[in-house]
Amino acid sequence: MNNPVQHRYDFVYLFDVTDGNPNGDPDAGNLPRIDPETGQGLVTDVCLKRKVRNYVAEKMGDTPGHQIYVKEKAVLNQQHYRAYEKADLKYESKKLPKREADAKTITDWMCTNFFDIRTFGAVMTTEVNAGQVRGPIQLTFSRSLDPVVTSEFAITRCAVTNEKDLEKERTIGRKFNIPYGLYRGYGFLNASLAQQTHFTEEDLILFKDALNNMFETDRSAARGLMAPVRCLAFRHETSTGNARADQLFSKIRVKLRPEFVSENRPPRSREDYLIEIDGTLPDGITLEEWV
Repeated sequence: MNNPVQHRYDFVYLFDVTDGNPNGDPDAGNLPRIDPETGQGLVTDVCLKRKVRNYVAEKMGDTPGHQIYVKEKAVLNQQHYRAYEKADLKYESKKLPKREADAKTITDWMCTNFFDIRTFGAVMTTEVNAGQVRGPIQLTFSRSLDPVVTSEFAITRCAVTNEKDLEKERTIGRKFNIPYGLYRGYGFLNASLAQQTHFTEEDLILFKDALNNMFETDRSAARGLMAPVRCLAFRHETSTGNARADQLFSKIRVKLRPEFVSENRPPRSREDYLIEIDGTLPDGITLEEWV
């Protein structure tokens, strides 16, 4: 891993959902997340990162350098202890090694071996302390372009668990559904942090692949049809950047088609939208299509 990313990137990620729940809120009975003031749908950054992690784990398996740190049933202290074993160091409860070089060795080992640490960062200050890393790639919440309406459905089954329940009503739960939503989220790649975590050009290629295919390995009846629409990335010539991210994002405009607006009905397809790109970019900026 000798070629860390040298350029800053800011990107717009568009994806949609049809007849599904893209990101349920466990504190609200798994209802789709909604902005209560505007009615727009929300998908958290954590939700998308989970899908990236799952895709990388499925595609790369046990390939060296592509293990996943935050995964189901992972015992984080055990992962940290592996770094100490590799460095032939003894850990002190909740403390990093006193020598700065030793502490860096521990944290660097975690970055080198775990794809999601060198991509998204991690707080590893547990009982077996492996330090703290701020990842080069950060994502925002994604927000639907238009308000979404949540539909609620009762679900039943024809079988029962116990014989005594044979004559009882067999409603067993509820499902929540958004008929359609086109979501827009933002991402940032900090080249300076990529140098620190050893996030490479090869890692960036894998991340782009995940954005394009992560919904394919994450299918469920509850999520309906989720799919990427486009990912437009602004590449800066320099590591610190040639323009502000908000100025660049304003050059990507997504709106309902004029003929659709006149029909006065809710959107039900990505075809109901126009994606317009202002091609007049600041000096030092190029536009890439990642998805």
